[in-house]
Amino acid sequence: MKHIDLFAIGLLTAAQSAFAADWQALPSTAPAPRDNPTTAAKVALGSKLFLDPRLSATGTVSCNSCHNVMAGGDDNRPVAMGILGKTGGRSAPTVWNSAFNATQFWDGRAATLEDQAKGPVVADVEMGMHSLDEVVARLAQIPGYQAEFKQVFGGAQPITADNMAKAIAAYERTLITPNSPYDRYVKGDKKALTAQQQRGMQKFAEVGCVACHSGPAFNGQNGASAGAFMKFPAMADSDYVAKYKLTADPGHYNVSKREDDRNTWKVPTLRNVALTAPYFHNGAVPSLDEAVRVMAKTQLGADLNEADSKDIVAFLDALTGEFPTQKMPRLPATAGKSFAF
Repeated sequence: MKHIDLFAIGLLTAAQSAFAADWQALPSTAPAPRDNPTTAAKVALGSKLFLDPRLSATGTVSCNSCHNVMAGGDDNRPVAMGILGKTGGRSAPTVWNSAFNATQFWDGRAATLEDQAKGPVVADVEMGMHSLDEVVARLAQIPGYQAEFKQVFGGAQPITADNMAKAIAAYERTLITPNSPYDRYVKGDKKALTAQQQRGMQKFAEVGCVACHSGPAFNGQNGASAGAFMKFPAMADSDYVAKYKLTADPGHYNVSKREDDRNTWKVPTLRNVALTAPYFHNGAVPSLDEAVRVMAKTQLGADLNEADSKDIVAFLDALTGEFPTQKMPRLPATAGKSFAF
């Protein structure tokens, strides 16, 4: 993974930044890896697993508990809450459009959606299972899952941790929100954005936000910047750093143990960002307007006036797309017995 000095990039001139902006619409489908092609049956299985709290030690927490697909794909908490009310130190990122991330988790410790799907089920402060083998054993005791895994994956022992992760990842690749006002605008509908949103779009480029939040998902994780990690905060002397404790978590350093990676993070998507307050890795910033001001000051050394801040927020509102209908699936029954939750 590459580490890019956000401070250096952020000091682009306004003209350079505006010129560099490459406005792209969000694709309506996400590419699938060769070893996990997307099929309707696999997606259906994955949606059940995503919504099934029996994958947690207490039978109370599902993937959807922290990544609510009936809303903005997160839980709107400062930090995620798992079994028994346990909390970690990071805010749950949205699952919507996660298929377009080059890496997963805030610190990029998972390379793929498949890798990511195996983590929360065995995380102590999340779903709390002791091991992936325990998860597999529980699923194997549910006749409905036995039949469905067999149908989707075949083989003598179709219920495996890898296949569970593949099904969840296949479902997550369908969680795409295209056709936002911004998408319609860049496709040629010049009435799709209000005058204020158009001003905000231009200011977003001029200030330098596009240095990191670029590409169709506004996460800078396509093309040359794929897999890059950005320094945050870039300017540690800002008052915002102490106010919101922005350097308390070392970020990607926890993964790489390289000092250069301290306080570096995967660039999050700005798609549907108006729905995912509070903001940043620690969920410390309560409003989008404040988040815009914090980013401008700590990353680009810019003090936005009220009008510019409001215009950028209006533009970010225009990144809210159309959400595909989610139907609550009927989960396979436990067949006359309970687990030792």
